[in-house]
Amino acid sequence: MQLVRLLISGGIVMIPLLGFSIVAIALVAERTVFWLRNNRRQEVLVKRVLAMVSSGNLYEALALLQKNLNLPIARIFFAALKLDAPTPEEFKLALESEAQAEIPTLRRFMTIFDTIISVAPLLGLLGTVLGLITSFASLNLSNIGSSSTTGVTGGISEALVSTASGLVVAIFTLMFANAFRSLYQRQKAYIQEYGGQLELLHRRAYEKGKELSHAVV
Repeated sequence: MQLVRLLISGGIVMIPLLGFSIVAIALVAERTVFWLRNNRRQEVLVKRVLAMVSSGNLYEALALLQKNLNLPIARIFFAALKLDAPTPEEFKLALESEAQAEIPTLRRFMTIFDTIISVAPLLGLLGTVLGLITSFASLNLSNIGSSSTTGVTGGISEALVSTASGLVVAIFTLMFANAFRSLYQRQKAYIQEYGGQLELLHRRAYEKGKELSHAVV
């Protein structure tokens, strides 16, 4: 009941602010689950795959990656390792191309977060203006102290509630959006680090294969 009264006292701008808050909570929950699952599983997976590739067990590495294709780094590694006898340049290009293709997944919903962060305070400011307009429209200097001041206090309440609500929605969204941006930057560095290690293992295997072929000839 208090929430309903709060929404009513905040005026019409509380409707979009409520919608923004629901969207923000839902997207924050989705992104939190995504990053928790991703960070918990990927390090073990990557180390196992690198060990398999280093020991020459390419097919086992591909099978392991195929079971974990819901992870971005697994899709990146799989796209490169499934190539048929690629040169180091082709292997590097496959890694880089798939890594670029995964960026939208890693940055998912960031545009929506930015929109909420920008628009929510403006809606709060609009509520402030509308509340003040209501207050001044209700103000009657000849009847100060009478029941006509109810409209004035109601307008001021609308102005304060809408402003506070807009700031709360924006601050809540900003905190999580910054956290997700940090996780995205860390993930990029992680992909570059282990992608470089995989590329180095492939280059060594490729050069070793060339030396063996020359020795046979």
